[in-house]
Amino acid sequence: MLRQWRSQSHVRWYCRYHMVIVPKYRRRQLYGATRKIIGELLKEICTRYGVEVVEGHVMPDHVHMCLELPPKFSVSEFIGKLKGKSTILLHQRYGRKKNFKGLNFWSRGYCVSTIGLKEAQVIDYIRSQEKKDKEEQQKEMQYY
Repeated sequence: MLRQWRSQSHVRWYCRYHMVIVPKYRRRQLYGATRKIIGELLKEICTRYGVEVVEGHVMPDHVHMCLELPPKFSVSEFIGKLKGKSTILLHQRYGRKKNFKGLNFWSRGYCVSTIGLKEAQVIDYIRSQEKKDKEEQQKEMQYY
């Protein structure tokens, strides 16, 4: 796969990161219409800051994203903006309609890794995450 380098006035860059963020208390609340709302909000915020969403998937209790982040942002700075702005927009737009409580939606932490030579493998992992999660749930249900 040929990498597409980006340019700004004095820099050429190719910075992609695999990020995982989770809701407060890892509540399984990202499903149905809420799942679509969260996905659209995160894409909207990324577009607003000039960050490309290469791949993304909303799971019931976490969100996987592969982002192309310009070097003008630090990773922690951008994740803070992404989580903060999405929480504010969620509460402004949907508030009580979707039963979002308080102004804390995301947990404080996050997981991030750089994507190097195995980019296709990471993107495949993000795409297949939901299938693996359902298989694990079915195995757990067999024991009950």
